[in-house]
Amino acid sequence: MTETREYDGIRLKRVREHVWEIPKEGDMNVPARVLASEPLLEQISDDDTLQQLKNATHLPGMTKHALCMPDGHQGYGFPVGGVGATDAESGCISPGAVGYDINCGVRMMKTNLTYDDVAGHEEELVESLFANVPSGLGGGGVVSGDIDTIEAVLERGMDWALEEGYATEADLRHCEDEGRRPDAEPSFVSQKAKDRGKNQLGSLGSGNHFLEVQRVTDTYDDDVAAAFGLEEDQIVVLIHCGSRGLGHQVCSDYLRRIESNHGDLLDQLPDKELAAAPAGSALAEEYYGAMCAAINFAWVNRQLIMHRTRRVFERVFGADHDDLGMELLYDVAHNIAKRETHDVDGEQRDLFVHRKGATRAFPAGRSEVPAAYRDVGQPVIIPGSMGAGSYVLVGGERSLSETFGSTAHGAGRVMSRTQAKQEYWGETVRDELRDQEKIYVKAQSGATVAEEAPGVYKDVDEVVRVSDELGIGDKVARTFPVCNIKG
Repeated sequence: MTETREYDGIRLKRVREHVWEIPKEGDMNVPARVLASEPLLEQISDDDTLQQLKNATHLPGMTKHALCMPDGHQGYGFPVGGVGATDAESGCISPGAVGYDINCGVRMMKTNLTYDDVAGHEEELVESLFANVPSGLGGGGVVSGDIDTIEAVLERGMDWALEEGYATEADLRHCEDEGRRPDAEPSFVSQKAKDRGKNQLGSLGSGNHFLEVQRVTDTYDDDVAAAFGLEEDQIVVLIHCGSRGLGHQVCSDYLRRIESNHGDLLDQLPDKELAAAPAGSALAEEYYGAMCAAINFAWVNRQLIMHRTRRVFERVFGADHDDLGMELLYDVAHNIAKRETHDVDGEQRDLFVHRKGATRAFPAGRSEVPAAYRDVGQPVIIPGSMGAGSYVLVGGERSLSETFGSTAHGAGRVMSRTQAKQEYWGETVRDELRDQEKIYVKAQSGATVAEEAPGVYKDVDEVVRVSDELGIGDKVARTFPVCNIKG
């Protein structure tokens, strides 16, 4: 068993199975750790992920170690799959370590339908979902909001959706933070950001965002699966999207302001894309308030898509969504910075936990886990590619000690979008998925399908295996696509 590896001058030492450490040196504040099997480490080292992870350790107040999850790949400044916890009093908060799509995340909705119930309706479902759930670049949403609507959504999140009849009380109970960040400050969101978002409420957007009808193929922990309401052959719906143009603009606005106001801090960092505001500064407080508002927007965005999906299922199957058992299992964010309390070297510390392309994975007993799941642990949803399975995990017992309560967020790319369009032809991918796997795909263009071809992603089974074996996110169930719509 090789104890060290070196890639482009960056040396990693094996700490134990699936844990690799870049030792602290020079101006690094802490070591960095990569959580990966050897095959995944080889893929992670193919781009600038390791250098970006090492750079992240320079952020002021970084504690314990900067982390890369098993699905990690190169991002903007901070790697996708990155987790970094900075001291909330003496450290910083970094928009670059959150990303442009604030609260990009996933939610899974259960049904009481079986795969046999859906068989024969696949084409009707995919066409109807595509017609009724807006997708693609630009505007178009379920709700066309005036400024008062946007302000309410930014401030109240899912509470607004409940008041307006787009959500049930059970939806709120099964969403991270009950779908509302109370620290949201809409006044810290620019008018340009609000204008970008007001016509996008209830839309998937483009890129890797999708709505997918799936069937449960396997369960691994019967007790937890029962607590989550999952069983084999059941139909579920997975929704993956974020805060659209509003979140992107919030990130852009604060990156520019930080560059103007905190150039002294930027000069100390090896990469300006890590732009951060000192904890306690006016800009840090404003960004946190604006980010929390964008988080609320994203939760409402996914809720509106789920509302529209319920209506489609009602028409296709001729029954009310309550009778179809269309209940939210969970909604979890994976581009976010949250103020959390964690044990660091035996001391409880208040931290900004940055998760960029990483999912919170709290174990049983943690107060932030919804009451319905507190005895078993937080659901974690790990989407794969549209030709592979996705997974439901539960927060593992070792997640708090190893990863600040975090695990992977998906399969992780191994191929750029440009390369994917050179390697794949969208129509061919679509036809092969339908003919060989009985997966029905509908997208705005063939190029979108090519960019998201199954071959451009890591092996989600391997990513989940590493998470499970490390004890940070434990396998509960596996799903497989039936219908997929993309922007």
